Amino acid sequence: MAPLYAFQGRSPLVHATAFVHPQAVLIGDVVVEAGCFIGPCASLRGDFGRIRIDSGANIQDGCVLHCFPGREVVVETQGHVGHGAVLHGCRVGPDALIGMNAVIMDGAQIGAQAFVGAHSFVKSGTVVPARHLAAGSPATVRRELQADELTWKAHGTLLYQRLAQQYLHEASADRDPRNGPAPTAAVPYQSGLPDDAPHIPLREYRTGAPHDHPRTP
Repeated sequence: MAPLYAFQGRSPLVHATAFVHPQAVLIGDVVVEAGCFIGPCASLRGDFGRIRIDSGANIQDGCVLHCFPGREVVVETQGHVGHGAVLHGCRVGPDALIGMNAVIMDGAQIGAQAFVGAHSFVKSGTVVPARHLAAGSPATVRRELQADELTWKAHGTLLYQRLAQQYLHEASADRDPRNGPAPTAAVPYQSGLPDDAPHIPLREYRTGAPHDHPRTP
């Protein structure tokens, strides 16, 4: 179980079906709803204002979520926040994707099913329309998203929802996910997704490249 720290009478609330990694940190006014995944080394610090992660969303490794006093950070249902992203006093709409190491500043609103590119800097008050891509530093709205991009994103979010349940299953079976048994032989990589829902890099997804490569040692 992750460290959950109360602050000024407020304690983090985590739904029983959400998974929070033991090396993530949740402080104060934080709400994590059903089916969410919170990755290792994520920091959700609700000491000034509320952090709310709606159902089915994921906050991946090393993300930082915080806000000014009296404000909030909201990641709406099915939101997908990539490794190392920083969200400060902003709102991420339903089914939106935030790329790795992106920074989203105060008052920014990322629309439903919108994407923010990796390493982008979204200035305070920026509004990214639904189903559009914003990228750059500072980020600008580049174009409308294509149908295959939205499908690709949905597969990735499903993968993280299933991953959360897999971690919870491991914990309920009295297996410490930090110290599982050492494999006695090479185990083929399995994504946990059905054959009709692969999740691979977008470039490979578009070209129809094989997605059953073995895990690199």
